Amino acid sequence: MGKSFSEILQEMITMPNVRWPDVWLATYETLYMTVISTVFSFILGLVLGVILFLTSKSHSKLGRIFYSIVSFFVNLFRAIPFIILILLLIPFTSLILGTISGPTGALPALIVGASPFYGRLVEIALKEIDKGVIEAARSMGANTWTIILKVLIPESSPALISGITVTAIALVGSTAVAGVIGAGGLGNLAYLTGFTRNQNDVILISTILILIIVFIIQFLGDWVTNKIDKR
Repeated sequence: MGKSFSEILQEMITMPNVRWPDVWLATYETLYMTVISTVFSFILGLVLGVILFLTSKSHSKLGRIFYSIVSFFVNLFRAIPFIILILLLIPFTSLILGTISGPTGALPALIVGASPFYGRLVEIALKEIDKGVIEAARSMGANTWTIILKVLIPESSPALISGITVTAIALVGSTAVAGVIGAGGLGNLAYLTGFTRNQNDVILISTILILIIVFIIQFLGDWVTNKIDKR
């Protein structure tokens, strides 16, 4: 028999089912998955974005073909729903990590899912750079690596930080989805403990903590962006 509204309200106020050690462990697991996957997604996404940007302007047939191939795989992995991506990557995850469960087991799917997304954001950010700045660097004899390190990344850094902020927030949501199938974290706590046992206070506290994490990420992202934006 379901609970009445007053019973649900009383449960959410008093939180009799909340075990705080479990809550803090789940919060740590969510932060662990988010931070690690964000770092790797930033690195891989930056590489993908730079490759897409450089090859999209290539005048050679080989360069255009390479762009088409990379672009296809980026679009492919962006299009696969995250829950399906986790299942598809189970053999790969098991091979490289020796496990498919827990926070660590969710990392490959989180990284593979987020890196193409961030890669597109990087490509967009690089395309917004004034072409005159790039041409001026080339006219001074700068090679491709110098242009990437001294022009492209510094000039687009505010947009890159904004992009990784959006990506990190999306990853928080993905960790909650991963938690439903045993990856741990606040999503796992909300579903296995809160939903399956009809403990609404556990669902509430898990939701509040996820929102706090998202707000902190957004605040830090906006703060860093404002600090480095010289416009």
